[in-house]
Amino acid sequence: MPIIVGGVIEPPPAEPPPPVDLPGVGKASAIYYDPTGTAWPLTDYDRGWHTLPQVGGLGAVVYEHTIDPQPRGGGRLRHSQPQVRDVIWPLHVRGSDHMEFVDRWRVLARAFTRTLRGEGPGVLEIARPDGTRRRLRVTYREGWEGQADQGYGRLADNAVLTLMAEDPYWYDPEPISVHREHATGTPFLNPFPTISSGQVLGATTVTNPGDVVVWPTWVITGPASGVTFTNTGTGESFTLDPDAAPISHGNLLAGEQVTVRTDPIQVRYQDGTNWTPTLNWPDAQLWGLQPGDNQVTFALSGSGPGSAVDLVYNPRYETA
Repeated sequence: MPIIVGGVIEPPPAEPPPPVDLPGVGKASAIYYDPTGTAWPLTDYDRGWHTLPQVGGLGAVVYEHTIDPQPRGGGRLRHSQPQVRDVIWPLHVRGSDHMEFVDRWRVLARAFTRTLRGEGPGVLEIARPDGTRRRLRVTYREGWEGQADQGYGRLADNAVLTLMAEDPYWYDPEPISVHREHATGTPFLNPFPTISSGQVLGATTVTNPGDVVVWPTWVITGPASGVTFTNTGTGESFTLDPDAAPISHGNLLAGEQVTVRTDPIQVRYQDGTNWTPTLNWPDAQLWGLQPGDNQVTFALSGSGPGSAVDLVYNPRYETA
């Protein structure tokens, strides 16, 4: 079943085709998922199309640097802005006769260009032999014209696709989840030395194994009268108040849920109602998780049995 990552429906993984050598990547398989979630293997020769060797744009992100000149010469880097990524993907399409070639050429063209029809981006996936996958959301830019050389277009042709990724970072389609829930305290010496469950609300370490900041999604489950999320490493925090105007819902009851997405910012009650006003604007800072260990605190007021916080995020990477 598809899962939702950052507000976007994530296509379920398809069986990867046999791995091949991809420039700058090594031995890997490639699959393109169109906006409907249909999988189009790109490295399986038996499909009637396959990837040519001149693949490009799978490496580290291109940055634009802002550099301040220094009085004694040289400069100092003030800011680095990641740029839109262009992936170059050449495909060879063929058929046993002209109409088989034409049919394949047409369906592939539609699979890529439909990303321009308001259906959302496609997904390019690189799968490694060890089973790990990295994905990139892409939109068709250009390249499905074919070659003008004599003989092409009858039984075979080449397309050199340029696919644009607005977010240039690759991501792991397998989300990482952190669950913390209210734990009923147990007297330490009654009747025997005892400790409560480790899955409690409070201070915890959340690890981001990726290369860059990741923007998580939070799900708060009541009962709760308020919740504050703090990144103790950066000092950033935000608070959700279910009784804030103009919502005036009152305390979250047992089982009621609110979902907070940090990029793009979106706060929704379980029925889809916009709860963005429940955050403590203008002081709210919907923070991300830095690479490595992050010390964070979940502080729930009015919590009780069933109160929980779930944190979900997909690590992001510089390269495929």
